[in-house]
Amino acid sequence: MFCGYNNQLNGTEMAVYISILRGINVSGQKIIKMDDLRGLYSGMGFTNVETYIQSGNVIFQYPLTETVVLEKNINEKIAGSLYFEVPVLVKELSELKEIIRNNPFLTEKGGNISQLYATFLSSSPSAEDISKISGNYTPDEFAVIGKTIYLFCPGGYGKAKLSNTFFEKKLKVSATTRNWKTITELAFRAEKLN
Repeated sequence: MFCGYNNQLNGTEMAVYISILRGINVSGQKIIKMDDLRGLYSGMGFTNVETYIQSGNVIFQYPLTETVVLEKNINEKIAGSLYFEVPVLVKELSELKEIIRNNPFLTEKGGNISQLYATFLSSSPSAEDISKISGNYTPDEFAVIGKTIYLFCPGGYGKAKLSNTFFEKKLKVSATTRNWKTITELAFRAEKLN
């Protein structure tokens, strides 16, 4: 996705990206210090690198590049430097802003963002695979729009049946989830670079 850029570096159009790593710094597994992660990204030529909280959210600028290429490059760099695999999803700022606009639960559920989450998928699931997850998960609800699953979890995500593992097995894609506060904060911080 190539849109949402205003900055240039030496005549090269720069885009703002947000990368989301799955499963780092959880239960003592796949530990990455944020200073090290910022250094790793800077070493790849990314500029204005900023991390947000310890779960692997990184905002950066780079010349216009397909997000799948960035995902592959970041994944390989982490594996080569830290010797473990980490699924990486990259969103361009305009895509993240669109994800925020499209959340059906924002108004439908009264706007209580503490109950809202989004699961980011590595690719859009097929209609056949989506049919495998239709059902009643009360009190939790979800909506699939493109490569995003919007979640309403009134009891909190930790108690929800609709986990990353559930979606990965059923939809055959990589998935990682963030709460709505984190998602909107990432967009806010990324917008400052735009």
